[in-house]
Order: sequence, then structure tokens, then C-alpha cells
Amino acid sequence: MKKSVSFFLFRATTRFLLGALILCGFVLAADASPPTRIACIGASITYGYHLNDREHNSYPALLQRWLGTNYDVRNFGVSGTTLMSKGDKPYVQQEAYTNALAFKPDVVIILFGGNDSKHPLPGDTNDVPNNWQHKADFVPDYEAFITSFRRANPASRIYICYPTPAFPGRWGINDDTIHHEIIPLIHQIAADSSVNVIDLYDAFANRKDLFPDTVHPNEPGARLLAAYVYAAVMGEAPPFGHE
Repeated sequence: MKKSVSFFLFRATTRFLLGALILCGFVLAADASPPTRIACIGASITYGYHLNDREHNSYPALLQRWLGTNYDVRNFGVSGTTLMSKGDKPYVQQEAYTNALAFKPDVVIILFGGNDSKHPLPGDTNDVPNNWQHKADFVPDYEAFITSFRRANPASRIYICYPTPAFPGRWGINDDTIHHEIIPLIHQIAADSSVNVIDLYDAFANRKDLFPDTVHPNEPGARLLAAYVYAAVMGEAPPFGHE
């Protein structure tokens, strides 16, 4: 049985269209950019301690929702950790640190200082750690920390945060130490290491209402913190209402 000319034309056209679709798929796949990787590094405030449903209400989770699918925001927060390697729970000894480096983030947001400020005050119990006795290590440890992320991704943009205030603090966390000692050192580190600073201390200086346990922000506080970080990284206000 002879096949018509129209059949051969149909088959040729089908093959052409199929090939074009495959080629188009390859081109689109080649042009597709991977999501921008953002690592949120820190202690309990980054982790989302004391928040209801921290998986959705921590500041990294809010960043992810606001930024959308072109970004991959990971929460590497570990409660109770210190930046200083001689603190009572050094971040660099945690699995999260190794995982964050392996992530090779394009953007790194670092928030430490509260736990580093811990030291006993008159009337404190003996179980309050004295982390601030190692304050001479704060600058070199912080600069080494920054360097480790630059080695993981030399093109990374790094932001270091002034700690949020304590009102006045608990568990040995000391607002005077944060304000008068740690923040000036972070300012020095930012200048020495050519990184960006996000001032979360002044942002919350008059917002005691957002820190019910005097140290950790509640859900509205975490949302406001996320908004400050978003504005610093993106250069614009977050898209409230698009969550």
C-alpha cells in the first residue's frame, strides 16, 4: 500500500517539531540560573527559639517566602552558640558550621554576640558562663570566621549584624557588654574585613515589647528583624502581603 505525500510531509514535520522542542529544552536548561544561596548564621535568634512554629516564623523562613524560588535561604542557627572558639558552646564546633560552608553561600548573614557577652554579675548563680573573659579573641575569631566563608565562596557577599539589645538580659547575656564593647568591635571587624553591617541594635533599641523574655524576639519581632535584613540585602522593602 502506497503512502501519500501528505503522510511523509506530516512525519517530517513531526520530527522537525520534536527536534525543535528538544533543542529548545536544552537551551532553556542551559540558560536557567541556579537560585541564589543565602546562609543565615547565628545562635537562638536565627534558629527561631521561643517562636511558635519556627519553621515558618523564624526570620530565615520569612526571607525565603519574601524572596521566592529564585533564592535558596537556609537556616543554620544553633541556639546557645558563641562566635568565640573558647566560649561555652562554639559555633565552629557545630555540624551546622560544616554544613553552612558546604552550602557555599552567595550571601552570608552572621548574627552573633549575645552569648559571647555572657559573664556573671553580682547575684548570678555559679552556672552562668564567663564567655567574655575571652574577649581578646573576639576580633581574630570573627575575622577568621569571615575568611572561612570567603574561602568556601570567594564571590560571597557577607553581612555581619550588630546584636539585638537585651532588656536587660538573662542567662548571663549582658546588654552593657553588647552595647559598649561588642558593637564597637563588630564595627572594627566590618572595616578590617570589608563586609557590610546590619544594625539590629538601634533597630530594636526602643522595642522591649517585642522581647518577652528580654532576649529573644517574638513573632512580630522576628518579622521586623527579617524586614531589616531583607532591606539591607535587597536594597528595598520586603513584599509584605505576598506570603
